[in-house]
Amino acid sequence: MMNDAVFYDTLRQGLWVSVMMSTPILAVALVAGLVVGLFQALTSIQEMTLTFVPKLLTIVGVFWMTMGFMTDTLAAYFDGTIVPLIIGG
Repeated sequence: MMNDAVFYDTLRQGLWVSVMMSTPILAVALVAGLVVGLFQALTSIQEMTLTFVPKLLTIVGVFWMTMGFMTDTLAAYFDGTIVPLIIGG
């Protein structure tokens, strides 16, 4: 049976792993949104696809470039934290 300290530590580590994995995508989406918003404000072009397509392309590109990092991070968390808890429990 798992005690409260182990549970909360595992939960904290899992949340930190999710923050580390999502930060590159969220940062690029924020920058792309700011750039597109600035472009729309400067040119007075209010096209809906102009906001969606560049953000989608940048998010997909960053996801493709960081898939290895995300996979390694999640696998390390699983192998180092979750599996020992399952085996020991």
